[in-house]
Amino acid sequence: MVRVVAASVSSALAVGGLVWMMRGRASPPTEKQDGDGVPGLDVSRSQFWSVVLGVAVATFALFYGLTGLVVVSTVPAVVVATLPRAYLSRSRARRVASVQEAWPDGLRDILSSIRSGSSLPMALESLAGFGPGPLRQAFQGFGMYARSLGVVPALEVIKEDLADPTSDRVIEVLILAYERGGPMVGEILADLAEATTRDLWTMEQIRTEALEHKINSRVVFVLPWLVLVAMTARSGAFREFYATPVGLLVAVVGGALSLVGITIASKLGATEDEPRVFAGSR
Repeated sequence: MVRVVAASVSSALAVGGLVWMMRGRASPPTEKQDGDGVPGLDVSRSQFWSVVLGVAVATFALFYGLTGLVVVSTVPAVVVATLPRAYLSRSRARRVASVQEAWPDGLRDILSSIRSGSSLPMALESLAGFGPGPLRQAFQGFGMYARSLGVVPALEVIKEDLADPTSDRVIEVLILAYERGGPMVGEILADLAEATTRDLWTMEQIRTEALEHKINSRVVFVLPWLVLVAMTARSGAFREFYATPVGLLVAVVGGALSLVGITIASKLGATEDEPRVFAGSR
């Protein structure tokens, strides 16, 4: 029992070190952070580490119960413990993508309002009630901000709340259209909607082309360990071999090579996060 507990603790520590090393790569540079938050994620540090350590220990206990081998149980525990960060990062990426994908329709709504006689501030305020869903939430407080701070500071506040490169570009153009557009506002918004649509198509093509590579690299990483667990789940020659020092060495070397391989494959298949060129307030 002491051996299992010690192995569980060491597995959890290994997971912690691995996730810490992956922190910089997994964290989008556009995410704002508070003092207790995890960079790139929308949860506190205590919540995040509780989940990571919990799934690490639970996975280790499950596989140890199946195989009775510490080393065979450690690698699945390390892998499963990285899933909470991947899930939370993916959830945030989906939220950012939903806002980005809403901008072409939002810009067309603004353009329609302006052509029907509304001013640009009135058209922006109408997004809170009649625009695409993700933009309704983002512009919910625009009217209050605009009346108390001014139109440009209100747009700056929304830009920092959204905190993604596409929204930065769109809002900067909206600010220029408000300050200097005059009769050209309609043409500016039409060109902006078309350019934003082209940018989203390009980003979607990049994500689609990278998806197959990511799936293949993860399948190649997971399958050997599933086979190893299946072979050692029953008493016999395989379990006896991996209980020996030589079997332990084989599993450790295999685990290290697997982790190095998946890290290299992930880096090769990763797409660079677009920098926020227009981040910050005027």
